Amino acid sequence: MHVLTIDFNGNPNVGLYGFCTDKFCLLGSEVSKRIADDVSKALGVPVLQTTICGTSLIGVFVAGNSNKIIVPSIVFDSELEFLKKNNIDVTVIDTKLTALGNNLLVNDTGCLANPDFSSDVKKRIREALGVPLKPGTIAGLPTVGSLAALNSDICLTHPDIDNEELEKIENLLGIKVKTGTVNMGVPFISSGAICNDSGFVIGSVSGGPEVAWFDEVMGYLEKYNKN
Repeated sequence: MHVLTIDFNGNPNVGLYGFCTDKFCLLGSEVSKRIADDVSKALGVPVLQTTICGTSLIGVFVAGNSNKIIVPSIVFDSELEFLKKNNIDVTVIDTKLTALGNNLLVNDTGCLANPDFSSDVKKRIREALGVPLKPGTIAGLPTVGSLAALNSDICLTHPDIDNEELEKIENLLGIKVKTGTVNMGVPFISSGAICNDSGFVIGSVSGGPEVAWFDEVMGYLEKYNKN
């Protein structure tokens, strides 16, 4: 089962509550254990439930790649202790743009950042994640992390991305860019999806064509049809 269509406590904006790599998934503590188990099966990784900055909105505040995650300085000490106890390499970033997950689009090759980050903060993010960083937008909007979801091969973004923005992402992150929506036309892709190389979780009000497109364009359909 590499596809899970679901809501969290009636909320189809499932991407707000999770952050995932190919090693683990962080999921908000408000999500039920039963659903967390289903998420684990779909993504093929263990799920760790916690809060970040005192909320279950993990996807809003956490950014990162397979090397490290970064969290804002408003994170609680107890939350940092939980992450470190579970062998997650984490760095705290002091910035006014605390919603790091919304403002950064990251993989193991590069990082696209909200242009409003200061040069000092961009330097610290670059050093923490160990990848090149460039400022940029998607569809003219600075909250690049909220406008896309990605795995190792494909980045699915807001349909109104322009050619210059698309080429910048492809060159910086080293992956192909496609466009789509979730939750019946919502272009803020990461608000309604959590994904890695093994599978994806998508909001329950996503239409059949949206789910099928996510499955196909992100490469899961081809991958699992071969097996």
